[in-house]
Amino acid sequence: MKKVLIIDDEATLRTLLSRIVGLEGFEVLQAEDLKSGMIKLEQNHIDVVLCDVKLPDGNGVDFTKTIKEKFPAIEVILLTAYGNIPDGVKAIKNGAFDYLTKGDDNNKIIPLLFRAFDKIELSSRVVQLEKQLGNKHSFENIIGKSKVILQAIELAKKVSQTDTTVLLTGETGVGKEVFAQSIHQASNRCKNNFVAINCSAFSKELLENELFGHKTGSFTGASKDQKGLLEEANKGTIFLDEIGEMHIELQAKILRVIENQEFIKIGDSKPTKIDVRIIAATNRDLEKEIENGNFREDLFYRISVFQIQIPALRNRKEDIEMLVNYFVKYFSIKANKKIESISQEALQLLKNHNWKGNIRELKNVIERSSILADTNIIDTDSLPIDIQNNTLSSSSNQLSAFDLSSAEKLHILKVLNYTKGNKTETAKLLNIALTTLYRKLADYSIQ
Repeated sequence: MKKVLIIDDEATLRTLLSRIVGLEGFEVLQAEDLKSGMIKLEQNHIDVVLCDVKLPDGNGVDFTKTIKEKFPAIEVILLTAYGNIPDGVKAIKNGAFDYLTKGDDNNKIIPLLFRAFDKIELSSRVVQLEKQLGNKHSFENIIGKSKVILQAIELAKKVSQTDTTVLLTGETGVGKEVFAQSIHQASNRCKNNFVAINCSAFSKELLENELFGHKTGSFTGASKDQKGLLEEANKGTIFLDEIGEMHIELQAKILRVIENQEFIKIGDSKPTKIDVRIIAATNRDLEKEIENGNFREDLFYRISVFQIQIPALRNRKEDIEMLVNYFVKYFSIKANKKIESISQEALQLLKNHNWKGNIRELKNVIERSSILADTNIIDTDSLPIDIQNNTLSSSSNQLSAFDLSSAEKLHILKVLNYTKGNKTETAKLLNIALTTLYRKLADYSIQ
């Protein structure tokens, strides 16, 4: 049973609130001050706390922060006889679900309680979904059944058991960091840190400081020693994303790390020893960058001892449906909506799209479509206009708008959408044999 804790020093009000809340089917516990309230929280699984702001031993606004730090899943609703804007703002900043003035809460408290429980249930569903989908940093989380992605996964699994430096190549958005995390998780370094840094996000000076750290007084503002990310990744793995963007002077320092497992902090005179595995990634052609003088040849040979090409999404279109179904399920929960599936017509549009942004672009499209969907099915109307307008017209399989076969294909797609993909029911509605429907689906490349 859902539990509510009421903390208030006024016994009459506390009893009245307990009766009102209890009549809604909730189990109610009571406390007269913050000290006894914390004891109740530690001894019971509380879902929602109704707490007065002014109590004999403290302030409910400050107590909210303590509750959220110790029990982040609990929702707190504050009640006060003297509401004011600063207290209300601070309460929300401290993590309160809402802030009510006594006297105005009679018609608000029960609806507010149900909203708080809805939020708790949503958070629980998200956690449960992530558990069902397994460890998000394991190879099992890499979705796909195409030959090219399975080959890449197999290579990554093999190299994960070693300390070999790995270079992941592929376009932006193909999932290079997901592969890097999976390699780390499957290695004997998995209990230590995985540290990622995007080399294109910093200037040369900032990147050097982020990677290697500095000593006190080494430059203006260096008031104390600072560890770099390489030190943070000691005994673990550092992921150098977009290494092709790294300044050539820093490349020499990274080469020393690979060769000697040591580096010199900014402002230091002696080397710092580390034990770190390097996984690098790039969307550039590093051999061309070498020719243009932008990348060190010796570094390239050291980081590309084991190279894995992550395929673009347009080269593994048979995986799109699996990815779409995953994202639909995930974002329907994140958006607090009951979206069950995507229409066949919308799915076909996604399969025909070129996906220049790869999986990242597909993920963003499904998140947006989940928010826009007015029913429990994502239809074409929820997709971005460019996908609606351009995808089918650019598809080599699309027939002429004046062709009879084109009209038949569109009609089959509409009926499939109506039956939510049920092919037996679709064949009945079309008044054709099921074998005939399957033949037409194959002819029109409808899956």
